[in-house]
Amino acid sequence: MNPFDHRYFNYRKYRPFPTINKPDRRWPSQVIEKAPIWCAVDLRDGNQALIEPMNVAQKQRLWKLLIKLGFKEIEIGFPSASQPDFDFCRWLIEEHQIPDDVRIQALTQARPELIERTYEALCDVKQAIVHVYNSTSPVQRKKVFKLDKAGVMDIARQGAQKVLDESKKYPDTDWYFEYSPESFSSTEIDYAIDVCNAVIDVWQPTPDHKAIFNLPATVECATPNVFADQIETFCDNINSRDAIVVSLHTHNDRGCAVAAAELGVMAGADRIEGTLMGNGERTGNMDIVTMAMNLYSQGVDPELDLSNADEIVRVVAECTQIAAHPRHPWFGELVYTAFSGSHQDAIKKCLSVQEDNMMWDVAYLPIDPRDLGRDYQSVIRVNSQSGKGGVAYVLEQKYGLQLPRWLQIEASRKVQAYAEQNSVEVSHQEMWRIVEETFMNTGKDYQLNTYHLEKEGETESLQATLISSDPKMADITLTGQGDGALSAFCHAIRQSTGLDVEIIHYDQHAIGAGTDASAVGYVQLKINGRRYCGIAKNKDILSANLNAILACINQVGVDSRASTSLSV
Repeated sequence: MNPFDHRYFNYRKYRPFPTINKPDRRWPSQVIEKAPIWCAVDLRDGNQALIEPMNVAQKQRLWKLLIKLGFKEIEIGFPSASQPDFDFCRWLIEEHQIPDDVRIQALTQARPELIERTYEALCDVKQAIVHVYNSTSPVQRKKVFKLDKAGVMDIARQGAQKVLDESKKYPDTDWYFEYSPESFSSTEIDYAIDVCNAVIDVWQPTPDHKAIFNLPATVECATPNVFADQIETFCDNINSRDAIVVSLHTHNDRGCAVAAAELGVMAGADRIEGTLMGNGERTGNMDIVTMAMNLYSQGVDPELDLSNADEIVRVVAECTQIAAHPRHPWFGELVYTAFSGSHQDAIKKCLSVQEDNMMWDVAYLPIDPRDLGRDYQSVIRVNSQSGKGGVAYVLEQKYGLQLPRWLQIEASRKVQAYAEQNSVEVSHQEMWRIVEETFMNTGKDYQLNTYHLEKEGETESLQATLISSDPKMADITLTGQGDGALSAFCHAIRQSTGLDVEIIHYDQHAIGAGTDASAVGYVQLKINGRRYCGIAKNKDILSANLNAILACINQVGVDSRASTSLSV
């Protein structure tokens, strides 16, 4: 009996996507030598795809990251359809959060009342892009809107006219217009061009003040070469090509969003919309990090500062509540890690002869991990019989520690070094001693005595008193502020010691239940450029996390390569 029910898993329900007969295609011989204009849509397209949309604090944090990375165009939401998006837009404008060289972009459907509301949200902004769209594909025309081609074109034309008319009510703003024929990649190419030409006739863009025409692969339904043919055909046949910016917004349904965007740029596109780490509807949006790093690896300036991979991964994960996959291109935790012995040997030999002034040429490593703030400790990891999995299993079974992956690697390295040095099988008691001495510093140097936490708005203030088992070491009182208790504590330590402290990873869990329950905190810090891991147990999770940070700080005090230690 066939285990598959072919009523449902039936490839005959589908038909191949039609290709374009284009024997004169030029894009295959093109090379990308300059970064496109980037437009980050994390705060709109990315946000709408989340199970729990971002709150105000998360939006503000992600906005600050996008500005720090160097984005000059950022779509900030759908203010006409969402009060939180409207309020966030007003916060950006009224609190003067928009740098002079940055243009915010607001999305709206081609409906008069929504366009009016969009302009209300953007009132008093210095410059902005009003992004209007309507669906144009056959399935949308026939089954959703029940309109013919002329009816859908009228929606586009009337929407464009309304956008133009409303802009005249706000003459102090430098307005830019963007139009998207939604589902462009599923629309007949000739009809998509006709619709866009109708919008051009309304807006009358010029080479000195261009309009943006954004061509979405709203659902990716063909191979990237077909999309490239569509883009080249559009660029060859659209009116006023020198007065428009051709923009792309690819989705990842087939797993080819980045490839489609790259080929689309080769085919003539000027601009790319996407999100950091690829968050978006269904399988996601075009991942700007991946495309930008692809350019970087080819010696092309991406015109974005992606040098702190850990910060980008952390902020995106905390704002979206979606963890980065360890094999994520370029930024994943494991992408510069070799477990194979032959790979490790090749990398080690290449690194031994690689000099700073040489062109990068290292086996298995397409770029230097240091460019992204990573170090070589994560490149070559010993993967012997007593590897990280075995160490993690024993520590969990015997002591309840559920080590996160990044700490499994550090712990197994210490345990294995002990085993190799002493040529013995490591007992669980000895394993626990190694973990305590290395990561917990129990009873050594400073420990948390008391702390007081206050929250005002989105800022938390923390005052903590530290004590030491050494009577010669005086108590210390620290104060600091941050987005949360841990960042406030790190700020307090920076204030007191001058140490450059940055949280790379943290994790936590409970051990046991009821009155006997305790908490464990795990932290990895970058202190003066070096990474330290700390573990702490306590009755409450916050105390555990704070003590785990102190365990890292205490390690600095005994590290001969560190120049600063905790002091009054």
